[in-house]
Amino acid sequence: MSAPTRIGILFGGPSAEHEVSCASALGVARALAGGGYRTVAIGVTRTGAFRLVPDAVLAELRDRPAAERAIDDRLAVTGPAVELRSGPRPGTVQVSAVNAPGAVHAELDVVFPVLHGPFGEDGVVQGLLESLDVPYVGCGILASAVGMNKVAMKRVLRADGIPITPHVAFDAHTYRATDDPEKLVLGLRRPLFVKPASMGSSIGISRVAEGDDLAAAIEEALRHDQLVMVEQGVTGRELECAVLGGWRPEASAVGEVRVAGGWFDYQQKYFGDADPMIVPAVLPDEVTERVRELSLRAFAAIGGWGLARVDFLYDETTGELYVNELNTMPGFTAHSMYPKVWAAVGVGYREVVDRLVELARTRHAARPVTARRSAR
Repeated sequence: MSAPTRIGILFGGPSAEHEVSCASALGVARALAGGGYRTVAIGVTRTGAFRLVPDAVLAELRDRPAAERAIDDRLAVTGPAVELRSGPRPGTVQVSAVNAPGAVHAELDVVFPVLHGPFGEDGVVQGLLESLDVPYVGCGILASAVGMNKVAMKRVLRADGIPITPHVAFDAHTYRATDDPEKLVLGLRRPLFVKPASMGSSIGISRVAEGDDLAAAIEEALRHDQLVMVEQGVTGRELECAVLGGWRPEASAVGEVRVAGGWFDYQQKYFGDADPMIVPAVLPDEVTERVRELSLRAFAAIGGWGLARVDFLYDETTGELYVNELNTMPGFTAHSMYPKVWAAVGVGYREVVDRLVELARTRHAARPVTARRSAR
């Protein structure tokens, strides 16, 4: 009988999406615990330090769903400081004590970086894991970086002929040098959505309607990033589709986000009392198939691997579909769309996680031998 696969769950991080990452990690831990894996949880603190989460603490929080909204402090600071080192066997990584390099807490076969936002979903951690030559779940360095940066993502999608909304982008220096921010958004009609280029979970995003303060919205975005994107709003429905796979990825059912008034901001996304998600979305068959087709095209355009959630805006009056963005490590919380749209086509949460682990190994096995040797 073979030993169980040892999977490191990496979560938390210094980004503004720290709490979301912690909640997602618990969902992943529950699925892995029931799948015959040996899990090791590694919390990344808000200052970027790695901490080993004791098994007892992880088990307690994993089995208490109600704890998901206030777990970040316990998960991020409990346990000894650790670091990741190349393991003694090819394709493995060791979790070693920082203050005692010879003390090894665990050896991992696969790493599941359940990290959202900068320093986790943008290629930074993916680069670390590549250098350690260990299989890891999700998109690689380039796809993660492009997926995280909304400006780069729009450029890639437009180059591939994928429909996107009208938008402009500018950096902090350009904004500070102008005497009127309205000059930066000429040609765009309100309402506008002002976004930091590299942030997720609706953090730092503002809707600017007629009479609203554009400068205040830009300042809010600049609190999170030095690059800002301003999009022209589309009056329509918000649709989402999940992608899962490697060389031949598949698209899930299509879901819809419906919010009574306003828009799907951070508070409603993770802490709202009502579930705003309708799965499957009630759409004409041809629209559903178009969403699924564009999801796969967008995933291929950024060079995706493993998973992504693709978000759309659908203008029913014109029949136009726009790809709003891709999220290369979507939320895995109880409120998250990604597992829901897969469940709608008969692929349960645990199967999704199983397939992601297998895809991590498949990509690693296909890595050129010279790349693997140089990494070691």
